[in-house]
Amino acid sequence: MERKNISSGTPWEPIVGYSRAVRAGNTVSVSGTTATGPDGKIVGVGDAHAQTVQTIRNIEAALAQAGASLADVVRTRIFVTNIAEWEKVGRAHGEFFGGIRPATSMVEVSQLISPEMLVEIEADAIVGSKD
Repeated sequence: MERKNISSGTPWEPIVGYSRAVRAGNTVSVSGTTATGPDGKIVGVGDAHAQTVQTIRNIEAALAQAGASLADVVRTRIFVTNIAEWEKVGRAHGEFFGGIRPATSMVEVSQLISPEMLVEIEADAIVGSKD
């Protein structure tokens, strides 16, 4: 089975030893992704909905590099720093995945790597799994 590592080019990938996404055969796993914009700054500081939207756009870009799309996603894992914001996060997730309906979970964590980050999402996809 062929393996392809997808990089976003951040300086952290070689230091921490991870890839933005990995495709092995028809399976793609996307690492924990946040609302980082192209300039390296957090998009939507203080806004859980905006951060979730940007995070999913970043996941979509990583999937595209791996030859997949959001329609191929079968599982997401959502980490939030304030579970009271679950509806804002869930609404944004539903805007992208409402028709796809992957398995998911949402859990509260004490903090993410930057205090500005409110949401982090992982995604797994199987290329060709869409209806």
